[in-house]
Amino acid sequence: MKDKPIHNIDFYNFKHNPYPDLKEMRSSNPICYVPQVKATMICDRDSIYECEKNTDVFSSVQPQGLMTILMGQNMMRKDGKDHFEERKTIFKTISPKTSRDHWKSKFETIADNTINKIRAIKSGDLLTLYARELSAECLKLVTGLTNMTATEMDRVSQGMIDGCSNYTGDSHVEQYCNNCTESIDAHINEIIGKVNINTDFSLISTMLKGNLSADQISANIKLAISGGQNEPRDAIAGCIWAALNFELKELLLEKKNWDQLFNEYCRWMSPIGMSPREIAKDYSYKNISFKKGDRVFLMFSSANRDEKVFTDADKFDLERDCSKSIHFGAGPHYCAGASIASTMISLVALPKLFSELPKLRLLDKDKYNFDGWAFRGITALECAW
Repeated sequence: MKDKPIHNIDFYNFKHNPYPDLKEMRSSNPICYVPQVKATMICDRDSIYECEKNTDVFSSVQPQGLMTILMGQNMMRKDGKDHFEERKTIFKTISPKTSRDHWKSKFETIADNTINKIRAIKSGDLLTLYARELSAECLKLVTGLTNMTATEMDRVSQGMIDGCSNYTGDSHVEQYCNNCTESIDAHINEIIGKVNINTDFSLISTMLKGNLSADQISANIKLAISGGQNEPRDAIAGCIWAALNFELKELLLEKKNWDQLFNEYCRWMSPIGMSPREIAKDYSYKNISFKKGDRVFLMFSSANRDEKVFTDADKFDLERDCSKSIHFGAGPHYCAGASIASTMISLVALPKLFSELPKLRLLDKDKYNFDGWAFRGITALECAW
């Protein structure tokens, strides 16, 4: 039995580009303690895949975790029966069938309207003009918060994401996150009396019909916004960038393999880079000791570039078999919104944009940056069309 090895990071550099550090960890100590975030990072794909399913030890229940403190105890911070019951309640909203038969046509209308608004502009930042706008308008329908503007949806989502990854304890970030959660609650309270629980497929409607409490509704709507705005926004923008940067546009239009583009991008530049866990009881794994209460980060971004699983893992390869990628997680906490995200991005956002704007191109290939480690995305996407 041994204590966890220590790996120190420069937090600024890690936030700008975590991949060199993660590669070094996988090579020398794939399970190691990182003092700068006061957590143990698990970095190899097979260990993460195994540990995420062992919820008796690697628990999602984190009473003192940032997400629970800032957003309430949503189903992502529950295990076992409690998690299963809430997830089952919202299945009507998020199922593959609902995504295909109900949401897809609505998402197509939003995409058409968004493209029509920007068509005449000829150039601009598609991260804000297209990816952010489309993702937010779709999320308004899915959550039921049609009284919230797209700009506010993006603001509160980013504020919560920043709050939930605020492991350095910045008080200004925490205060801003609290302002965002208060805005969400105000919008929920305003809309809740107007929801038709019999015919509406929205999350609010489904949870009301399932008799979830006000606290459960609030916490799970915040979860949906934190995961349902930033990640699709960043995935849409990132996929556009990848298609143009790696000169794949003509091939994609011919083969229509947008889902492959989406999956390879999410493997290569994981929008959700990490998922936290708390050790529920003393445990030994691969001859390393874990103590009850230890904080553990499952590093999806590292798992998806694990050299033992993916050949030339740092290379973007549209022909790659992505079946072992865990960009949506694994086990009981596999992303509940995966079907909606795939529908929105692979079936609507990407094919619509590239078919409607055939002259789409990057303005300058050398001026695009990515940022973030727990959540990661392109910072701007200046294009012309």
